[in-house]
Amino acid sequence: MKIAAVLLSALLAGCASAPPPALPPGSSLFDDGAFGASSEPVDTSALFALSPEMRAYLHSPGFSIRVREKGAVAGLLDALYDKGELKLEYESSTTRTAAQTFAAKSGNCLSLVIMTAAFAYQLGMKVQFQSVDVDETWSRTSGLYLVSSHVNLSLSTRNKEGLRIGDLDHPVTVDFLPPPEAARFRTRALEEDDIVTLYMNNRAAEALVQNRIDDAYWWARTAVARPNAPVMAFNTLGVVYQKRGDGEHAERVFRAALEREPDNLVVMQNLVPVLAANGKPAESAALAARLAKLDPDPPFRFFDEGMKAFNRGDYAAAKRLFEREVERAPYNDEFHFWLALACLRLGEPARAREQLSIAIDTTTRRETRALYSAKLAHLRSLVPQAPAR
Repeated sequence: MKIAAVLLSALLAGCASAPPPALPPGSSLFDDGAFGASSEPVDTSALFALSPEMRAYLHSPGFSIRVREKGAVAGLLDALYDKGELKLEYESSTTRTAAQTFAAKSGNCLSLVIMTAAFAYQLGMKVQFQSVDVDETWSRTSGLYLVSSHVNLSLSTRNKEGLRIGDLDHPVTVDFLPPPEAARFRTRALEEDDIVTLYMNNRAAEALVQNRIDDAYWWARTAVARPNAPVMAFNTLGVVYQKRGDGEHAERVFRAALEREPDNLVVMQNLVPVLAANGKPAESAALAARLAKLDPDPPFRFFDEGMKAFNRGDYAAAKRLFEREVERAPYNDEFHFWLALACLRLGEPARAREQLSIAIDTTTRRETRALYSAKLAHLRSLVPQAPAR
């Protein structure tokens, strides 16, 4: 059953700009006894560790030639971006350690940043992690709404006197968005500790999506307990309690999050149903009214209205509503997919093919890409494209 009002701030949300207040002594945000042991080690000590295979790659003839010809940073970038070398693939569903990302040859942007930093550390480079000021991207899975933002890193080399060496005059940004697109956005510096906390929060979110509530709790708890834990970690912990049916702790954690960021829309959205369930309908209604003023058109509103129109057979209305959602969230593959279906029902096969192609290009999940590709191939077999002139 869909949990309509649960929004989960996870997958690379940015950190708070100012240090949040410390947790109060004897904090009651945690309830360890209510959860079973984690099924996996909640440990980040090997997050940036190189596997034997990674070390072997650094000493391989191909990599050595790249470094000798282009310098350490340019050689590493060439290896990372050259599809004929590492053949890295962006895939959003799992956050991995450096070694796991290298073995899988895929990962989300945080995984790829972690792996790149691990290589850079080994090569003696200066590493600067960065939060990228791009629009947040929303997705929905397993009854949870997920909001994603973006991180990257910059690399440079320095000699013992502190001067950059090689063919580089400035630090070079490494980003797994297309470089021309990534260069347009401002960045904020992050520390390695921030990256570690983001990793923990991602692991908690992914466990929640898989309904592994105990695992999610221990990852989120560990993230919240870290110094200067970001609001998103508190929000994730609150959602864990909400999923467990512990409204008291969920309310407590969401309130702690709002103490740090009073206007955080995600936390407010989560707190509204919790207050109602906890017997505080007036406070819930007041918060909902405030939220409606701050965010009158929340994520997925037009899409959900479009689905209602689609299900009642009003494909023209569905198309208009899907187009509105696509306009404000052009990288959400689900919106393009349903816009394609609406176009198909309206007798617009060319537009349907176009939107299915965009859905294939924008999805970051292998299984979804395969599904869309199969539907596109079926559509092309039914309605062949006009020959080129």
